[in-house]
Amino acid sequence: MIFKIFVFLSLLATPALAAGTPSAACLPTPNGSNPCPVTLHRPPAAPLSAMAQVGRSLFHDPALSGSGRQSCASCHDPAHHYAPAGSAAVALGGTSLTRDGLRAVPTLTYLETRPGFSIGPDDAETESAATPSTTAIGPHGAKTARNTTASATNLVPQGGLFWDGRADTLQQQADGPLFNPDEMASSRAIVLARLTGGLYAPILRRLGGPAVASSDDLLLSEALFAIARYQIEDPSFHPYASPFDDWLEGRRRMTPAQRRGYLLFNDPAKGNCAACHPDRPGPDGTPPLLTDHQFEALGVPRNRALSANRDPSFHDLGLCGPVRTDMATRADLCGLFITPTLRNSATRHAFFHNGVYRTLDQVLDFYILRDITPDRIYPRDSDGQVLRYDDLPLPYHANLDVTDAPFDRHPGDAPALTPRERQDIIAFLHMLTDRPAR
Repeated sequence: MIFKIFVFLSLLATPALAAGTPSAACLPTPNGSNPCPVTLHRPPAAPLSAMAQVGRSLFHDPALSGSGRQSCASCHDPAHHYAPAGSAAVALGGTSLTRDGLRAVPTLTYLETRPGFSIGPDDAETESAATPSTTAIGPHGAKTARNTTASATNLVPQGGLFWDGRADTLQQQADGPLFNPDEMASSRAIVLARLTGGLYAPILRRLGGPAVASSDDLLLSEALFAIARYQIEDPSFHPYASPFDDWLEGRRRMTPAQRRGYLLFNDPAKGNCAACHPDRPGPDGTPPLLTDHQFEALGVPRNRALSANRDPSFHDLGLCGPVRTDMATRADLCGLFITPTLRNSATRHAFFHNGVYRTLDQVLDFYILRDITPDRIYPRDSDGQVLRYDDLPLPYHANLDVTDAPFDRHPGDAPALTPRERQDIIAFLHMLTDRPAR
């Protein structure tokens, strides 16, 4: 019950995070200390329930996969903040572990308070709405690190799990990779055989009750629920144990580079990063998630190394397909992908939905140079023309973010951040890396 209360308060706090940036009085002092320390309210730590313990066993069990060699933990490595351990853009899966995944593997950390998918105004009342709006989202007011009133009226898609928000719960999310032929590539028969014959089978049946013995559907549902409970209950999925959390609580100072990066991160005329990655605690001390849970069309370059992209007519359009199918007719949503948390981003090796970039340096260059020197971001065709937004078909270019800084610039404009300033922001991003669990 305590954890459910925490989740409820966290959902209420999410809009407040987006609304707040540090006041001038609370910016880092010249020596890097926090003049306005807070007490962060983390999820309470307690021994795992019996169901969560079963979920832990399921999460680490490769026998559930079609290959017999791939578990959830194979792609969501606990030692790498539940993200991939390797440097590949996408994970290899399938029954022979040779098939490319379509998208970069996201982290499973900090998902315990993710609201369900909805489309509505960027305000508190709609954060947990369950039914998407059918109204086209259209142009929106600029979103800045100070969250101007114009952005509060934006009609925006928000929430949900996966890059396209198609799952609303961790239980639904666990079902996807398990049966995806490019990922764990399992079958109902393989999973059910394991659920009835694995070492955890007796306790799963006991916890599920008598009905589980006569219903394969219920048995599978209970197993997925167990995996979700593991993710919710185990503190390693949401430790809030980074140097930045220490700084928020007044227990650490920023280095000069981290301080400069933090100020740039929150400066609407410079990085403007906090517009989509709010970094302030909630009013009740809820730690910041470093994401607003919203979707953006950024126009990242096509990753031509992906198998799916060998077909030039194929395009991954996020909210409107091909994986998500319920919004296939929503042209206004094509090219939009969810904004991930920046927590532990400095330890990742694949960025954006297609894993096209491998380093934070490349990511920062993309943000700053996309519109002022597109020839440094996109390839050229046989005639030497720069193929701007080469992974988003022309009919959907209207969906691109060209409003929010630093995407409000044009060819020939001065960059919003100098190379040194980009390095300072990266120095701050390193503060978001959680310490290893003890």
